[in-house]
This record gives sequence, structure tokens and C-alpha cells, in this order.
Amino acid sequence: MVINRWLHSVLDAGRRLLPESITRSGDLDALSKLEALCKTLISSRGEAMGTALASEALKAYHALSVEQRTEFFFKLLADFGAGEADVRAAIENYLDEPSGDRAIALHHATEAPRQMLFRRLNMAPKGTYAVVKMRSDLLRLLKQHSDLKSVDADLQDLMISWFNPGFLELKEINWRTSALVLEKLIAYEAVHSMTGWEDLQRRLAEDRRCFAFFHPAVPDEPLIFVEVALTSGIANSVDQLLNEAVDPSAAAKADTAIFYSISDCQPGLKGISFGNFLIKQVVFELKQELPNLQRFSTLSPIPGFSRWLFDEQREQPLEDAESEQFAPYFDPDSEAAQDPAAITALMKLSRHYLKQAKRDLYPFDPVARFHLRNGAALGACHWSADSSARGKKQSAGIMVNYIYEIDQVEERHEQFVNHGEIAVIPRNRRA
Repeated sequence: MVINRWLHSVLDAGRRLLPESITRSGDLDALSKLEALCKTLISSRGEAMGTALASEALKAYHALSVEQRTEFFFKLLADFGAGEADVRAAIENYLDEPSGDRAIALHHATEAPRQMLFRRLNMAPKGTYAVVKMRSDLLRLLKQHSDLKSVDADLQDLMISWFNPGFLELKEINWRTSALVLEKLIAYEAVHSMTGWEDLQRRLAEDRRCFAFFHPAVPDEPLIFVEVALTSGIANSVDQLLNEAVDPSAAAKADTAIFYSISDCQPGLKGISFGNFLIKQVVFELKQELPNLQRFSTLSPIPGFSRWLFDEQREQPLEDAESEQFAPYFDPDSEAAQDPAAITALMKLSRHYLKQAKRDLYPFDPVARFHLRNGAALGACHWSADSSARGKKQSAGIMVNYIYEIDQVEERHEQFVNHGEIAVIPRNRRA
């Protein structure tokens, strides 16, 4: 790409301008060298030298051990944060005389220098992706080191800006897509794993569609992708979707698009929402290509059902006898007896869980929160829809449809986000 050639040209020029303190830092340990590079990078103003410094800093970061990376993030916390005295002075100045100029000064005072550092690191070739990977390292540390949350908050703010949906490119993935990208789909599939190229070829056949979001700065790295099956009627089994023979005529006769897998690809972009924009854009693309499509639905897992069902601390806990009765249905290695009464009870409980189990205003289940927030409505639940070990463990194989009725999506989104209201498709309209 032209932009990459230009960046490398700037990088080469910048390396010739690097100060001797950087080029002769071989006696420093890796962490000290990185810290020195970061401080110089923040104070640098020239594009060429800044690009070279950013490249050297990222190279130094990649050379760190896990322990050194942890120490580096704590240095960002302690040495690259907003100065307390400067913040206090800016607050007092603003309170003494509120004005636009003093509000701007207050904003600058509260912005941690590490935000400037991250923006400067982005100057390096492939710097955007490197900073995303850096955040994925940080996220792995947060459970043990909650003090680093403020560093992550600064990174997340930048990610939201850099990966604004207006910058993203929607691309259809098919068998003619580069092997580099196709290989990554196999690796990144997070809902229904693929065993290799044969599985992928089936999912890109004539009766399937696949779309992904890409960022111009990371053209070979999908950010999120969705897999779609073209069907007649709403699907009730992912086992059937994954294993049925290819139907070359499906595109011409299908009246329904089933979104059966949505996979986030970049852990470093956690908390940056693309899925709602992805689904809406894919619906538009599909309607343009296939005007015969009348319905848009998911066939979704219920990942929190097992955790909720056997949680002794939840409200209205089950009786011990009932818990024991249901347990075999969630065991991937168990040949559970097909007790009609137990199955009926589980189906009622799954429906109750999706509609009533809440965390504050919104559903406990993460997939339910995602689709309902997007403006979908709750459709039917289906028994024995996912026989995989994962499907059994998380929901006894039960799956659910979320229905996207395009003319009502925005209204349902508003009702959900403002009031927690869950739209439900009536039973006589679920087929």
C-alpha cells in the first residue's frame, strides 16, 4: 500500500536523526531502554524522528518478558499519569474564573501523558495493531492488578476513537479472499469452532455468507465477523446448519437469513462495540443482493444459563433434588435420560432466564444483552439445538432465536437501553 511505503520512507529518514543517547543505549536493560524511548518520544515533535522513536519503542516492548511488561505498565501508571499538582491548580483556576480557555486548560491538565505516548506509538508502521496487542497484554493483567485500570481506561478511550465505525470497512469473505485472512477466520471462530479448511469451505458455500469489519490501518486483520445461513424459515438447530449438504439454489429461494456465529477477533478491542453496526450493515447488504429475504434472525447460544441455574446465591434457588435432576443434561460426557418432564422444565427455565434474570436493568446473559441492545426481539428457544460439548455445558444444548425486524429495530433499541424493556415475538409468529 502507498501509505505503508510512505511510512517506511519516513521511518528510514527518522532513524538517521535519532539522538546518540538512543542509538548507543546497548548498556541499558530492555525496560530502561523502553522507558527512555517513551520519554523521548513524548517530547519529540518531528514526524520523521517520532516515527523512528515509535518504531524503536515498540520493538523494545516486544523484547520484554511478561514480568517486564507488567513492570512497564506500572511505570505508565506512576510516571506517565496526570500530575496531581497541575490538576489541582487547573481546577482552582477554573473555579476562580470559569471560562472556555480555563476549561481547555483543565482538560489538558487531566489528560495523562501516557495518552500522548499511545498516540505517538501509533505513528509507527503497523503501530495501530501493535497498540491493540499491547492492550490485550494489559487486559490479562487486570484481574491480578486492578490498579492498572486507569491505564486501560486511557487506552480504551483511544481505541474507541481509532476504531470508530465510520472508519471501518465491511467486506464480504468468500473462497477468493486471501488465504491469510481465511486462515485467521479458522483461528478466530469463537462460537462454533472449525477443524480446518474443509469446515471453512462449507461455511463459505453458495448457501452461506460471511462478512467482516476491517480497519484501513490493519487491512489483513478482521476485527469481527459474522456467518450467515440462507434458509427457508427460521432455523432451530445449529447442528443441522453446520452439517447439512450444500444447497446451490438456496440464495434464490431463501426467505430468511440466519446469523449463527458472531466472533470478535481482537482481545485488545474488548469493550469497543462493532457488532450492532455489523449486523445492521450486513442486513442492508443482504437485502440489496437478495430482495427475496423477508426475515433476519440469529440462532444463538445461551452462555450464562448453566451458571445461573446452578448458582446457589441467585434469587429463588432451585431445590437440591431439581438441581440433581437437571445436572446430567449439562454434562458433555453424560448420556442423559430424555425425561420429558425435565426437558419441559428446562425449556421453561431457559425462557424465564432470558426474560427475567437481570443484572441491574439488563439481562444477565451476555448474548441476550448484545442482541436486545441492538434492537432485536426475543424469539423461540429450541431443545437439542447444539450437541457440542460447549453447547451442552453452557445451556444443555438449548439455543434461542433473536429476531431483527428492521422497521422496529431502532424503537426496540431505545426501549431496551432506556427502560430495560425486552421485546418478545408472540408464539404464533416465531416459525
